[in-house]
Amino acid sequence: MFGLGAGEILIILVIAFLLFGPKQLPEVGRQVGKAVKGFKETAEDLRKSVEPELNMIQQEVKMVEQDFQASMKDAEDQINAATAPNEKQAESKGSAGQA
Repeated sequence: MFGLGAGEILIILVIAFLLFGPKQLPEVGRQVGKAVKGFKETAEDLRKSVEPELNMIQQEVKMVEQDFQASMKDAEDQINAATAPNEKQAESKGSAGQA
């Protein structure tokens, strides 16, 4: 529980017993329990409100990545198409020079 061992929990309980006494200890335990429950509920509410936003952001990032990859492919195809005629001319000049 909370990364504490049995010995550590026992020491905390003994200190709490000495500080609050046997009459107040049950009330302090209830208050601590309520505080932990409230913290868990708040954390769960926060997770439920943030998780859909994170999922939406992840989907948008994937879409942007796909668009970027498509743009890069288009640019690469255009560069290859623009350089292909120049390469053919260079090859034909090289072939004519050898003959």
